[in-house]
Order: sequence, then structure tokens, then C-alpha cells
Amino acid sequence: MQFNHIGLITDKKQPGEVWVEKTRVWVTDFKNHPYHVEWLRFEPDTPVTGPVRNQAHVAYQVDDLEKAAKGLKTLLEPFDVGFATVGFYESKDGAVVELMQYK
Repeated sequence: MQFNHIGLITDKKQPGEVWVEKTRVWVTDFKNHPYHVEWLRFEPDTPVTGPVRNQAHVAYQVDDLEKAAKGLKTLLEPFDVGFATVGFYESKDGAVVELMQYK
């Protein structure tokens, strides 16, 4: 598991946002941020609820998403974002964790 980025929620439009239809959220490219910050701006009709919608998350690149997610509570089932399959999980202490398996 390797640190990838931190995701922070905002209600302000950010430069370079791109649209993710599956979750109805605008996101920035964490690779272009000096501290690997991804800004997320959810549309009012987003299907995302709960901790993924309301809390910051930390993301890790993993070799095997299913194996890395064992023991974690699934918050958002894995889905394809083009360059990777990602899933959102909750750790036992309540942290929101995004696991990313690159293609």
C-alpha cells in the first residue's frame, strides 16, 4: 500500500476540475497539487452519502483492491474511473479510506 492523495471536500469551484458522472462530483487532479490534495465538489443530486460525502479521505494505491479492503466496511462499492478501479471504505476507527488499483 502506497500513499496516493488526500481528498478534501469543498463547495467552491476549483481550477482544473473534471466531472465524474458516476458519483456526480467535480474533482481536481491530485497529481498537479504540490501536496497531493484532491478537491471534491459534490452536486446536490450526488448519490454519495454518509462519510464519503461529509468527511475527508486518504487514498492509497494498492496492488489488489479486494485483498487490501478485507476487514474494512464498504462505503462505496468499487467502480472504474478510467485509469484505476477505486473503492471507498471505513477503517475501524472511522477514517474514510480510498483504495485505488491502477490498471
